[in-house]
Amino acid sequence: MTTTSEQPGREADVVIIGGGSAGAALTARVSEDPQRTVLLIEAGPDYPADRVPEGLLAPQLLADPDHDWGYTARATDRAPSIPAPRGRTMGGSSAVNAGVAIRARAADFAAWGEHYGIKGWSYEEVLPTFRDMESTPTGDDAYHGRTGPFPVRQWTYEQLTSPLQAFVDSSAELGFRRNDDFNADQQGGTGGYPVNIVDGVRQNTALVYLTPQVRRRPNLTVLSGITIDRVLIEDGVAQGVVSASGTVYRAGEVVLSAGSYGSPAILLRSGVGPAEDLRALGIDVVADLPVGQRLQDHPFFHSLFALAPEHQTMTSAFQAHLWLASRDAHAGELDLSVVATHLPDGSFSPTGGAILLATAVTRPESRGSVRLASRDPHDAPVIDNNFFATARDRSRILEGVKLVRRLASTPPFAGAVATELVPGDAVRSDEELAAAIATGISTYGHPTSTVPMGGPGDEWAVVDESAAVKGLTGLRVVDASIIPEVPSTVTNATTIMIAEHIARRVYGS
Repeated sequence: MTTTSEQPGREADVVIIGGGSAGAALTARVSEDPQRTVLLIEAGPDYPADRVPEGLLAPQLLADPDHDWGYTARATDRAPSIPAPRGRTMGGSSAVNAGVAIRARAADFAAWGEHYGIKGWSYEEVLPTFRDMESTPTGDDAYHGRTGPFPVRQWTYEQLTSPLQAFVDSSAELGFRRNDDFNADQQGGTGGYPVNIVDGVRQNTALVYLTPQVRRRPNLTVLSGITIDRVLIEDGVAQGVVSASGTVYRAGEVVLSAGSYGSPAILLRSGVGPAEDLRALGIDVVADLPVGQRLQDHPFFHSLFALAPEHQTMTSAFQAHLWLASRDAHAGELDLSVVATHLPDGSFSPTGGAILLATAVTRPESRGSVRLASRDPHDAPVIDNNFFATARDRSRILEGVKLVRRLASTPPFAGAVATELVPGDAVRSDEELAAAIATGISTYGHPTSTVPMGGPGDEWAVVDESAAVKGLTGLRVVDASIIPEVPSTVTNATTIMIAEHIARRVYGS
């Protein structure tokens, strides 16, 4: 049953806050048990399957302003305020992202156990969950599922535009291996992306998990357009949630799936967080935990090129990339990524066509924070990405952007581009290039680790391996915020897997 307006407080066994990548998937799984009543509350709008706006379907429309929280963040001292896009609609950021569907690597999951003492989340343990959630017609059966709700399609070399084919060919010319499946046993190299885009439609979690059949379950209620202020906690036990208008929704268990900015903000307003920060805002301390203290995201620098007149074929979908280890990479790391994509509009280009090569540090060391600006649930949180806080991060982004320039001068890609538009030919020395990067940096849009998961000995852990908030009863967090450190690739598929894995471990779904 779906409802689109706030109603008086109601009872449920489980209330899930946020219908995004994790929340929609978790709702579908947890409500499979007809004896368990489930209430899903989403802050943004919800749409019938046949009335979804074009902006939530077409993958070239990213960070749709009509469905975005409008947050900003500090990136560096030279970039004190950059957009921090997050989806504000059913489907969350999966409804407004680029649709890339690459999983976290085995090495990423190994670090969870090695550095944070987390059990039950090794690659061998999560691979079956990835396979069961996925539906893809290609690739090795050992790595790919065929019947899950989450559709994945692999871009082939033949499907790429001629400039993107030239990008892949030049990457191979520089010695990088060609890779036709980044979700198999080898992730490094260059090739087309796997995407959750089918027939030109971005398959967000509201579409593929919250299907009309799921929504008709009598034990499921879906509410939209409701901002949650805080969790109602009495004597260390979560009893429900309170909306910004004061309505109480009581439940036997509360699950926050509001994302890496929203979930820590709700916890902080609930009195769960650093005691000193809470007291400064006049919030009673319920649990002194390091909420919002370990934010990580991928810094993303856009190099822009005008296309040569004979290479004007463009498509706006994210289509190809190069994934590699920097000179400063630790053993087994793939810590740099170069994304190759066209822009929806090349009108600013002197040739009428353009291609973007964006460099990301995918294993950053730098950590930022998410704090409250005030107790008002309508006030945006204070987000500090703190990019390039270490010399190693600065060195690696510089190496990546210089590699982009090498690619632009290597045939055949050199013949596909006419000129460099950003940062431009006037920026030549390493010092000038580093300054341009620090000024022009943006986020890849993969915030994690603000409510990190950890084992018993991890002093930074806010939740345990079952996503339960430490020291409290009846409160879990299930979304990208619990990832202990940002994976070395895009986060959407891994976030969905987290919801699926928790559903299996905790709810027997």
